[in-house]
Amino acid sequence: MLTWCRFRVLSNTCSLYEVLVKCRNASSSTAHPVKGTKRRKETVKDRHFVDFRRVRVIGGSGGDGCLSFLSLPKKEFAGPDGGDGGYGGHVVFRAATNKRDLSGIPSVIAAPHGANGQNKHCHGKNAEHFYVEVPLGTRIKDEGRKVLASLDKAGDYFIAARGGAGGKGNNFYLSNEERAPNVAETGGQGEQAVLGLELKTIAHVGLIGFPNAGKSSLLRAISRAHPKVAPYPFTTLNPHVGMVLYDDYEQIAVADIPGLITGAHQNRGLGFSFLRHIQRCLCLIYVIDLSVEKCWTQLEDLQHELEQYEPGLSTRPHAIVANKVDVQRAAKNLQDLKAHVSLPIFAISAKYEKNLEPLLLHMRELYDGQLSEQLKQAAAGEE
Repeated sequence: MLTWCRFRVLSNTCSLYEVLVKCRNASSSTAHPVKGTKRRKETVKDRHFVDFRRVRVIGGSGGDGCLSFLSLPKKEFAGPDGGDGGYGGHVVFRAATNKRDLSGIPSVIAAPHGANGQNKHCHGKNAEHFYVEVPLGTRIKDEGRKVLASLDKAGDYFIAARGGAGGKGNNFYLSNEERAPNVAETGGQGEQAVLGLELKTIAHVGLIGFPNAGKSSLLRAISRAHPKVAPYPFTTLNPHVGMVLYDDYEQIAVADIPGLITGAHQNRGLGFSFLRHIQRCLCLIYVIDLSVEKCWTQLEDLQHELEQYEPGLSTRPHAIVANKVDVQRAAKNLQDLKAHVSLPIFAISAKYEKNLEPLLLHMRELYDGQLSEQLKQAAAGEE
């Protein structure tokens, strides 16, 4: 705060408005923070790619029928006037182009119930259907892993749980034999089911390897994705997807798959969750850690796990990446890897972004080959 002497000096040299402005600025600059208050820490929620979701769907129940008798002036017994209940809503999955993954789908999905019938022949309102938008290529399976539907085109839909029928009011049972029916139906219960939603394809290229092989660092180096990178195993617990942009405006989706351990086909570690992610990639990139002795055994173990889970999975179009060429013993381990593997090897350093250009060109070749193969299959199917 300004002292009185300071205020008198200002009042002699400035106008009253300027004095007030300077006093306000001085008081705000010298104000002390309130004790006991802390600055709120801004946290950024880590969003990961969700390609599988188990949900419980519940159709809406139908409204109950009304049991009522009409009474009018001078006509006490005017007959039954109970209305019917409304129908419950369906749970409907619908494919949409603005959905990227299954992260926004709740674990329990319930449709609204139908309204009850009222007296004076008033029927209950039918409930609206509950639509759940899912990405293109979503497959819906039951508890026995049987495929119920595959939503591949925009606008495709699947009724997952039907709503119950509305109950009949006592007016429905009026007949010549029964002039005063004393019965009304309750609404039907909606269907319930536990379903599995999974994406048919999560990415064009999948990065697979053992923990701490450098998959997340490689994805950060070739795309704008920011998966967590740390020097301990199982840093990545959910797949992250990044887009690789080329000069001709082509985009290739690359997925950072969680790390695998020996015995994953027996559901050890991340187990089936890990292998399920790999199953929905068109091409594979084996990331080998050059800082480990006998690094060629990593490729053998990876292919063995894939083959045990699904025969032929390891034979998909793939490439071999030898990461961490900047560490000690990397040159010797790279020579040993080339001696045991006959396929081309791309030696890179994901941390320092070295030698990435040949790998990106080869990824484009794999993508173009898979795209032409799909076009041939589509043409053969139309014939």
